[in-house]
Amino acid sequence: MDLSKLSEDQFKELLRGIVDDRLRELLGDPDLGLQLGNGLHARLKESLSNKERLSGEDIANKLGLRW
Repeated sequence: MDLSKLSEDQFKELLRGIVDDRLRELLGDPDLGLQLGNGLHARLKESLSNKERLSGEDIANKLGLRW
């Protein structure tokens, strides 16, 4: 790959991908391969069946957070 021929946006996107890949390597996913418990599985299923959704802003307001 000839980096000199990339546009600024293409270069930034390439760099983002490299950084994302490296962070994934270093941090990993500690939950990868673990099974959901029955209680959590049921709560998740119930939550997903509920059509009402809260925005991030609504949740932040409920928790008294400002962003």
